[in-house]
Amino acid sequence: MTENKTIELGSVQKTLLLPLWGRAAETQRPRPKLVDQTAVKIVHGIDFDFSIIEKNTNPLTRASWIARSVYFDGEIRKYLERFPGGPVVNIGCGFDTTFERVDNGKVLWFDLDLPDVITLRKQYVPETDRRKFIDESVFGKNWYEKIADRENALLMMAGVIYYFKEDEIQGLFREFKKQFKCTDIIFDYSSEKGVEIANRKVIKRGGLDEKSNLVWGTNNIREIVKWDSGITVMHTMGMFKEFRKKYPVTKRMGFILADFLKVMSLCHIRICNTCEDF
Repeated sequence: MTENKTIELGSVQKTLLLPLWGRAAETQRPRPKLVDQTAVKIVHGIDFDFSIIEKNTNPLTRASWIARSVYFDGEIRKYLERFPGGPVVNIGCGFDTTFERVDNGKVLWFDLDLPDVITLRKQYVPETDRRKFIDESVFGKNWYEKIADRENALLMMAGVIYYFKEDEIQGLFREFKKQFKCTDIIFDYSSEKGVEIANRKVIKRGGLDEKSNLVWGTNNIREIVKWDSGITVMHTMGMFKEFRKKYPVTKRMGFILADFLKVMSLCHIRICNTCEDF
């Protein structure tokens, strides 16, 4: 038996354990909405007491992790229909395994995260000719040089954006505009109330410390177009708008209420440094 590996991550990086466990737990359900065998393997292979997460996260929170993955998978597949060779950059990749689910045999995929995460990730997820790891902060500048094709890139930020301050996000988007001719970005975000709820009911109860708290939330994501003339909101919707259709009507009330309160939402934006269409 392989010896379990001890988790050595920073506070914010440890939040990657929440959706990791969620995908593993969903995979082992009788009729899973998402199958992620790699997540199961990782959960069984690292030294962390996941029972804390299991006992203290509610079903709605767990469902949000799966709903987000289902949404991202769908958006990426649409992108790959137009640009089969990518590139796709998975920012703040953690233990995400979207690549395994959407790989079309041609996409050029880049998993980007901080060095401690990438070091641990390499023990479970292999690099290939079409899937490369970048151990750098998204706020660094060197990683852009590793993306040869910057004309039609897709960036995904799952469970990432709300850990930054608003001015940091603005600066990041301006850098995206500078570095890419045109890029689509898919991400999830919280309302101001959603940040409060997540910090109280997910981070704290999940056994993580205050350094892991969410920071940024917005009650109107369309306000970001004021940050720069190159930003366009392609679409946005509540986390469960489409996902709840997978459940019987009798089990949808919690999803409907969460979307009504805008606790968590999904968004697809485009940032271009020219006036040309994507």
